[in-house]
Amino acid sequence: MHEGERLLAIGVDVGGTGIKAAIVDVKTGEMAGERIRVLTPVPSKPAVVVASAGRVVARLVRAANSAAVAAGLPTPVIQAIGVGFPSPVINGVTKTAANVDPEWVGFDAQAAFSRSFKRRTWVVNDADAAGVAEMRFGAGHGKRGVVIVLTLGTGVGSGIFIDGRLVPNTELGHMEVGGKDAERRSSANARVRRGQSWKAWAEDLDDHLRAIDVLFSPSLIILGGGVSKKADRFLPFLKAQGPIVAAQLRNDAGIVGAGMVGLEREIEMVREEQDVAEQKAAAVAAALAAAALATTASGAG
Repeated sequence: MHEGERLLAIGVDVGGTGIKAAIVDVKTGEMAGERIRVLTPVPSKPAVVVASAGRVVARLVRAANSAAVAAGLPTPVIQAIGVGFPSPVINGVTKTAANVDPEWVGFDAQAAFSRSFKRRTWVVNDADAAGVAEMRFGAGHGKRGVVIVLTLGTGVGSGIFIDGRLVPNTELGHMEVGGKDAERRSSANARVRRGQSWKAWAEDLDDHLRAIDVLFSPSLIILGGGVSKKADRFLPFLKAQGPIVAAQLRNDAGIVGAGMVGLEREIEMVREEQDVAEQKAAAVAAALAAAALATTASGAG
């Protein structure tokens, strides 16, 4: 690959209210085409969500191919697909369903998305994906110590990084604050649902941030999700230990990070497959050599 060539992956960000996706240049963290958003189906059962995401990905590929042909360029080569999903994800299986249909609990999301997209796909916790993008291209770049990325949306997702290394599948939105799941008061959706002013909501968010500070003493907290583009309306009211900053990639961090994680895992899998193939080839060669020696020995006898 030449230095100037793009390294493309599709990132899909599945949320409780919307499904967003784009082709991402993982070298730069930038979108390499249009960004598509559709509403998450209601009810958000696995089959209909997976099918909807499949249609979105197909639209992305068609649009990218059409644009390339119109410009007289080769069609783009998509190296991988990653999906961010609002749940802890273990070996491709979603473990909880706080803001989506309960049928997602114990569901093999990775296999389902792979079938829908007609290629191997990698599924990761959505806030972990957003955090990966922010740590490489955004507000967390080069930061040491404990950095916590919170995605404020339908719920509250969290990504924790220690000296740049991800601790996956944390769920700080569900820590208990005031006797309830923290996200019931600190999510962006909670502000809208309760009709709060930005200042009133910031006080609830502040309670959550203070509780996080007691447990983790973070060096930096990054607030992401769609609400991050309006950070000037609530950041001045936060009094928890800082620094606390808005995500630089805003609500696109989940898309970018999903593409990044998808490519990283695809590369790892290809290397593992190559290693296995080489080991098998070596074993076959050794068996053939042994058979040849045995034949030679029997002939000499």
